[in-house]
Amino acid sequence: MPEPSVPSEPAASVLDLAPVVPVVVVEDAADAVPLARALVAGGLPAIEVTLRTPAALDAIRAIAAEVPDAVVGAGTVISPANVADSVAAGARFLVSPGWTDALLVAMKGSGVPFLPGVSTTSEVVALLERGVSEMKFFPAEAAGGAAYLKSLAGPLPQARFCPTGGISPANAPSYLALKNVGCVGGSWMLPADAVAAKDWARVESLAREASGLV
Repeated sequence: MPEPSVPSEPAASVLDLAPVVPVVVVEDAADAVPLARALVAGGLPAIEVTLRTPAALDAIRAIAAEVPDAVVGAGTVISPANVADSVAAGARFLVSPGWTDALLVAMKGSGVPFLPGVSTTSEVVALLERGVSEMKFFPAEAAGGAAYLKSLAGPLPQARFCPTGGISPANAPSYLALKNVGCVGGSWMLPADAVAAKDWARVESLAREASGLV
C-alpha cells in the first residue's frame, strides 16, 4: 500500500518547551485555571491536559483563554477527531500514546507541534521513515526505561524523546541526562489529594521542585 501524502512536520518542538511537562487529568473544568496558574508559578509552563475525561476540552479552552503564560497541549490524542477538537479548543501541542498513519496525517496537518508515542525500535524507525524525529516514549518505565533509551542513541541518534509513564522525581534525572531526551512527562507534582483539596500552593511547591531537576 502506498504511503499517504502528508504535510511537512511543524518546525516548533515540544521537547524544548520545558524539561518537565506535567501530565494533567482534569475531572472538574473549574480546577483548570488555578491548577495551571500554580504549575506556571512553579516554573512548569508547558501543560499536557489528557483527553481522558469529559472536562478535558473545556479545561484546555479555559487555560488557553485565561492563563497566557501557559503553553497548553492535549494528551491521549488517539484519533483525527481528537486532533481537530484539541486544536479548536486552543491546544498548542499534541501528544499521543501511540500512532497510526491516519493519526499521523492529522497531527502533521494540525499546524501545531506533536509527539507521537512509541515503545519499540521498529516504531521509532517507522516514524523516522515518515519524517518525524521527535516522539513520546510510552510507557517509559514498563518499556525499558532510561537504559532502553540510552541504547537507542547509538543506532538512532536522530530520534529524540519525551519519556512518560512511571516517571518520578527519583528517576527523572536519569532520563534528562540522556542526550536523546528533551524533556520528561509526569504527574507527580499533581497528587490526587492536593487537587481534590484544591491545595494549589502545594502544587506550586511540587512544580518548583520539578522545574529544578535539571
